[in-house]
Amino acid sequence: MGLMLCPADDDVTSPDVSWSYYGFSLFREWLAQTEGFALSEMAGFGGNRPWNSLTTTLAPLLHHRDDEGDLAPAHCAAMLPRLEAIVAERQHAADDPVLRRRIDDTRRLIDVMKYCVDKDVPLAFC
Repeated sequence: MGLMLCPADDDVTSPDVSWSYYGFSLFREWLAQTEGFALSEMAGFGGNRPWNSLTTTLAPLLHHRDDEGDLAPAHCAAMLPRLEAIVAERQHAADDPVLRRRIDDTRRLIDVMKYCVDKDVPLAFC
């Protein structure tokens, strides 16, 4: 069983990205580390640091429940530049298989978010 992020448009040909729950946890931990903080220090993830203390545009993705709800197209649009920058910054070290996986996952997420923005549909967590 796992998690899929996909456009909430009922179109089975829409792009999607999926992980096991553990894989998604590792992905979010990597994104948080990339943004300069440990996910484990955040409220809801074992720590006490409030989410409003962060300035990252990725907070809506990092703080979202794993298996329900969605993100508005506006949230996706706000996150896209940072996700694209992360890919550009990290791809030079893509000879590491774990990093290559994170970059590939980020690229797939970017594709899904761009679709959501273009079609003006939420990004669903299923």
